[in-house]
Amino acid sequence: MGKSKDDGPEGSLDMPLAAMSRADEITDRLITAIAVGEYLPGARLPSERDLAKSLHVGRMTVRAAIGRLVDQGLLSTQRGRAGGSFVREQWTAASNASVQRTLSSRWESLRDTCEAMVHLHGTIARAAAENRTDADAVVLKERLEAYREAESGTASQKADARLHTAIAEASHNLTLKRILLELEAQIGLAAPAHLWGFPEGMREMELRALADHERLVEAICAKRHAEAAAIGLAHARIDIELLEAALNRAGSN
Repeated sequence: MGKSKDDGPEGSLDMPLAAMSRADEITDRLITAIAVGEYLPGARLPSERDLAKSLHVGRMTVRAAIGRLVDQGLLSTQRGRAGGSFVREQWTAASNASVQRTLSSRWESLRDTCEAMVHLHGTIARAAAENRTDADAVVLKERLEAYREAESGTASQKADARLHTAIAEASHNLTLKRILLELEAQIGLAAPAHLWGFPEGMREMELRALADHERLVEAICAKRHAEAAAIGLAHARIDIELLEAALNRAGSN
């Protein structure tokens, strides 16, 4: 079978960026996505088709990258209806070079986009406080309670996403929601999924987020516009902190 135009020769993880093939690049991005907690241990990656679409490459490129992650022990694969590629390990010694390359090569763009998202989250929180209905307030409190009760890790990550979706919906502004989804897709290193950091410090981050969530939901429900905006803006900076921590960790090893 011939190679697709985006499938180059196998490349070393130590080669310079200019010499990397698309398979090398996607390998690095998937390793980094797992390292920063877009996909936590036990989580199933999106299908090859979905990853190929979000990463703008062919399925053979994604398949080659997944095969490399299996070889490195980061993923395991299962066949059947409930099968797929599952995260085994979040960060190994072999992850350092990939994380360093991926984040450093697009750091200015990542940071710029993260800053835009920070301000957008503040704007959405303000709009939610201005526009929320009584029904929205009920949903926000339910989603907050679900986050409070969620177990650390994947369950907490999913509950966080549902809460932030409810805040965006409470803004009743489709344009703000659309722009937020577009920015999240730009920051995502694989298929869009909210990064969650590494095991050490994860629970501390989750509890910090809980305190922010409690204050944010209270401000939105009470229609305190300026307070909601300030809390939403400050809370969104967690993403930048997690990316900076990952880059520093990769560079120090």
